[in-house]
Formats: sequence, structure tokens, C-alpha cells
Amino acid sequence: MQIEEWRKIPCPLLMRLFLVQFPPLYIQPSLVPPTFSTSKQSSDITMAKPILLSIYLCLIIVALFNGCLAQSGGRQQHKFGQCQLNRLDALEPTNRIEAEAGVIESWDPNHQQLQCAGVAVVRRTIEPNGLLLPHYSNAPQLVYIARGRGITGVLFPGCPETFEESQRQSQQGQRREFQQDRHQKIRHFREGDIIAFPAGVAHWCYNDGSSPVVAIFLLDTHNNANQLDQNPRNFYLAGNPDDEFRPQGQQEYEQHRRQQQHQQRRGEHGEQQRDLGNNVFSGFDAEFLADAFNVDTETARRLQSENDHRGSIVRVEGRQLQVIRPRWSREEQEHEERKERERERESESERRQSRRGGRDDNGLEETICTLSLRENIGDPSRADIYTEEAGRISTVNSHNLPILRWLQLSAERGALYSDALYVPHWNLNAHSVVYALRGRAEVQVVDNFGQTVFDDELREGQLLTIPQNFAVVKRARNEGFEWVSFKTNENAMVSPLAGRTSAIRALPEEVLVNAFQIPREDARRLKFNRQESTLVRSRSRSSRSERRAEV
Repeated sequence: MQIEEWRKIPCPLLMRLFLVQFPPLYIQPSLVPPTFSTSKQSSDITMAKPILLSIYLCLIIVALFNGCLAQSGGRQQHKFGQCQLNRLDALEPTNRIEAEAGVIESWDPNHQQLQCAGVAVVRRTIEPNGLLLPHYSNAPQLVYIARGRGITGVLFPGCPETFEESQRQSQQGQRREFQQDRHQKIRHFREGDIIAFPAGVAHWCYNDGSSPVVAIFLLDTHNNANQLDQNPRNFYLAGNPDDEFRPQGQQEYEQHRRQQQHQQRRGEHGEQQRDLGNNVFSGFDAEFLADAFNVDTETARRLQSENDHRGSIVRVEGRQLQVIRPRWSREEQEHEERKERERERESESERRQSRRGGRDDNGLEETICTLSLRENIGDPSRADIYTEEAGRISTVNSHNLPILRWLQLSAERGALYSDALYVPHWNLNAHSVVYALRGRAEVQVVDNFGQTVFDDELREGQLLTIPQNFAVVKRARNEGFEWVSFKTNENAMVSPLAGRTSAIRALPEEVLVNAFQIPREDARRLKFNRQESTLVRSRSRSSRSERRAEV
């Protein structure tokens, strides 16, 4: 069998077949090569055979292990017909939940466009002094901070608590006995940041600024890290939150049914009836929790958040959340971010050199506890593509944020100036979920049959899914247009149809002449009239939408 055929076999089955065929503690006579026939050669082989076979077994197991690691990433296959989209729509949120210190808005994850991309999207607005309660998800997440600033904590299991209080002393200089607070690293975030959260890793966010934080969360439910079904699920460690992706009426019915069952169970034990919480502690018996944490039963019940109606975003009591963290000025924070990016680039360069040297990177040499989870793509000075009169594009992928290799996701942040055009292009290896940040744009999307499946305006706050390989073009309206695109590949690639780096520019003139039945001069103009690569200034200032309105 070829290597590619072996890779298609599931890892557990492959390992089982291998161990049955080659038991590690038994050397089959059939494995001895027939060319060794003399007694001396047989003696040599008898002694060398265990060593050679051990090396052989080790190499095979390493190859299988690396293959299994590769299988753990990536995305699940779509069901047949899931991306048979005859029409795309600019989507608005379908569900809205108001919490004590914020608002949660989500798009219907069962919509055909989001099912095609295999994602779910939720927008959270956190008011100043608001705390998004600790929770984890069944799918990896990419978060874009559209507005505001704050702090976040990511709870990697087994990582040390590196942020701690100083040892205090009493007035007499004697050390006072008390338990110091320690916790895992706290990270700052600001507008323009992309933050990566692996599946099953709990995290929380806090708005320590003076204006609301608006964050767009994308959950990759088709990622292989999700071993449940394709429904997005958030597991809260505290509070009594509503299901962000379930319509309000359905939520109320489900919660009422669960409360009836819970209260009936309590009544059987003669306990006082309480409103049921909705976090992971709520379903456990309070006595079990008391034993697990070595606290009294009343404290254990507080974990279950009974009679708590604040939602998933709560207001912090007092002036601000008092946590252990470095106090940075804006300049110090930006300087630290630059240093962090430089360290990431250096480490990525070392990884590339090691791969060229024949050693494949399986990710184990990365320290999970110190992984960089954040990259700012909103800063104009960081642009990867810039055209003076047209706009800019910044990208983040596994090269500049290595954790994305684990999540199999990437992102693009773009800004088009007034009447500027993002030339027709397609995504080679990823679906693209576009969220409009500011302004408006005219967008057209074309499928493999040459049919226009979207020809409309995309406005601030709307969502549009562009399936893999569908061609798309954007033109900003008078006020300009800004967007962020979440892409379902760690290194999403774009191929332009026009411009200096386009597919048309790469074709020979003779091919263009015969393909389009045009004179050679026209073929030459198609290739060379546009010298910009991706973003161009539109020749037509008036939009098609305005002309339609006039008619």
C-alpha cells in the first residue's frame, strides 16, 4: 500500500493491525531475509536481528504517531449537499440575550450558510466593569475585538500559577500567616486583536476600560477537536447563563422542564426548592461538591448559582476587578506586543529550519503554558497589503500566530477606502466568514456554474459566508468599508483574478486570445492594464445601487 492509503485508515485500527501483524515481543521467522543462509551469517543476523527490528518498530510507531497527531487536527467532512447554495444572504443576528452587564447576540447555527462553513458565530458586548464568566466550548474559537479593551485569563490545565501576590508582613515585621492569591497568566487585549481559544480550554474576559467591548466569537464546530455533534455548546463554570444559540421561547420551555425535574428530585429528599442554576456545577449534588472542595455545604451550593439571574456577563462589585497583573501604559503595552511578535517570528524561523533539516515538528516542543494567543491585525502599520488610494489588508495565520496550526483557523482584516475595489478573487483552501465592521460595500459572489449567488450590499454588523473556491468582489461605498474574515484553514490562500499577481496575468497571451476569442492587443491590456496586486481605485464613483434607486 502507498503511504497516502495507509493515512486514510483510522489511527486506532491502524495501530491494532500493526500490533497483530508484528507482535513486539515475538520475532517471526518469516521476517528473516532469505539471503542470509550461512551459519556465520545466520549467527550474525540472530544477534543483529533484535536491534534492527527494534529500530524498525520504533520508526514505524513514530510514523504512525505523527500520522495520528496529524489526524487530530483538521476538519470533519461535510455531509453531501451541505454546500449546494443557490443563494447567499447577508445575515443579521437571530437571537438576543440581555445580561446584567452586556448583550449576547448570535446567528442561527443551523442556517445553511453557516452549516456549509461548519461554524457558529456570536457577538458579545461587555459594558465597562463587566465580566464574561469563565466558560469553555466544544469547538476551537477565534475572537476578534471590534471595539474596546480589557483583560482575559485562559485556564490551561496543569500550567503553573505564575501571577502571585507579594509576601506581606505585619507591623512588627513578623510574617503573617495567610494564603496568598496565585493564578495563571492574565493577558491584555485591545481593539484589532485576534484571540485564539482552543476547544475545551476555559477562559474569561473583563472590560477594564471606559467604553463597551464588542467581540465577535467564531466557533469552528466542524473541527476534529469537537468530538460531540455539530451544535455549538458553551459550558459555564459559574452563573446561570442562557443558551446563546437557542431561541428565547425554546430556552424558557427547556429551563422550565429542567427545573421541574430538579425540584421534584429535591422534593423527594425533603429539600427546599430553589431556582435551578445552569452551569457545570448545577447538576452535581452539593455534598459531592463540598467534599471535593473541602468546604461546607452552603458554600458548595453557591457554586451552583441558584437564584442567580444576572446572565453570562455580570457587573463586578466595587470600582474594578482586583486581580494580580502588571500595570502597563499604552506605550509599554505596544512595546511588549512588538517584542512578543519578534519572539514568535524567531521561534517560527527555528521551526522551519528544523523541518528543513528533516525533523518534523509535532508541537511537543512548544510550551503550552506560554503560548501566544493574541495578534493585533487592526493596526494600520501592520498591514501586509497596502495601496495608498485604495486600502489595506492584514492577515494572521500559523506563521505569525503558531497556535493557529493547532486550531486550523486564520483571519483577515481589511479596510477599503471610499469607492475602492477588492479585485475579484477566490479562496483556494478555506471557507471565509465575513463580518462587516464599519461602512458598506457592494459585494458579488459567483459559484462554479457562473451563477451570481449574492449581489447585494453588506452593511455594518452583518455576516456573509463565502464558500471555498466561490469567486467574490467587493467595492466600498462612499463612507468606505471595513471587515474581518474568519477562514477555516490555518494558512488560507487567496488567488486574485485581476491585477499584477492574478491568474489572468500568469496566463500566456496566446491562451487568452484563444480562450476569450479576442485580439492580441486586448489580451495584452487584460494582462498589463492593472498594475496593482489586490486593492485598486474604482474607475466608477457612482454605485450600481444608487443607479438602481434612480431608476
